Amino acid sequence: MSIRHGLLALLERGPRYGSQLRTEFESRTGSTWPLNVGQVYTTLSRLERDGLVVQDGEDDQGHALYSISDDGRTELRAWFETPVDRSSPPRDELAIKLAMAVGAPGVDIRAVIQSQRHHTVKAMQDYTRLKAQALTDVPTNRDEVAWLLVLEQLIFQAEAEARWLDHCESRLVRLAEAAATEPEPNTSPRTTPRAASRPRARR
Repeated sequence: MSIRHGLLALLERGPRYGSQLRTEFESRTGSTWPLNVGQVYTTLSRLERDGLVVQDGEDDQGHALYSISDDGRTELRAWFETPVDRSSPPRDELAIKLAMAVGAPGVDIRAVIQSQRHHTVKAMQDYTRLKAQALTDVPTNRDEVAWLLVLEQLIFQAEAEARWLDHCESRLVRLAEAAATEPEPNTSPRTTPRAASRPRARR
């Protein structure tokens, strides 16, 4: 998640201060990607350094307010219009774990897969229950709609992971069956013709 662009999107709705941005960010994403105030203010400092936000006075309680600049709006529009780059995917711990488990001594990779599948299916069920709760009343405001979209993405992601784990297990079964049917290599020493059978050179 781009915290940088997320904050710009919130600031486009009007001036905000740090902890307010944190609260709105977590509300919009259903606290799926929690932030701490330090992250928010560090990001705001960088945005200000880059000319994408400016300090805009204080509110009645003395909180320093930030506003998006024209360059910030241009940056935000470019972010919305540019597809998320998938050519360099982030490291996925599960994929790395299974890749390293293949052939690792003492590791039952099928047990690893089954354990992960149980966890993934449970997470998918939890997300589905949250979605049902969110749909009890028709979402009416942008935060409710945004949270519903995030939930559905998490459900689809968990479904895809469960299917991939099924595929991994099936592939391992096929490889094990293929290895079991391969003929044993002939490891017996080669016999050489006896010296008596060789033709003698004429004198």
